[in-house]
Amino acid sequence: MSWIVLIASGVLEAVWATALGKSDGLTKLWPSVTFFVALAISMFGLAFAMRDISTGTAYAVWVGIGASLTVIWAMITGDTEISWLRILLLMGLVGCIVGLKLIDTGHE
Repeated sequence: MSWIVLIASGVLEAVWATALGKSDGLTKLWPSVTFFVALAISMFGLAFAMRDISTGTAYAVWVGIGASLTVIWAMITGDTEISWLRILLLMGLVGCIVGLKLIDTGHE
């Protein structure tokens, strides 16, 4: 259950990061509301997951999912250029995240 919550929280990290970028310095109402709601839920989910998953692994997975999805979304929407190098680097990031999950022994 902790891994499912952690993955969902990582997705919400991408949501709040994207919303923060669209909020124009927290001056636009709905992107700002989306930012604060997604941020709160994402943080609570991370905290919940850290009860069973070691802090280093949980945080790395959370940030990695959020960062990867944020970049992927930016490429899909045209905010960031699509390049093979960017895709290769994202694949490396995802590979490292999977590796951390595979070697995790649980809460320390």
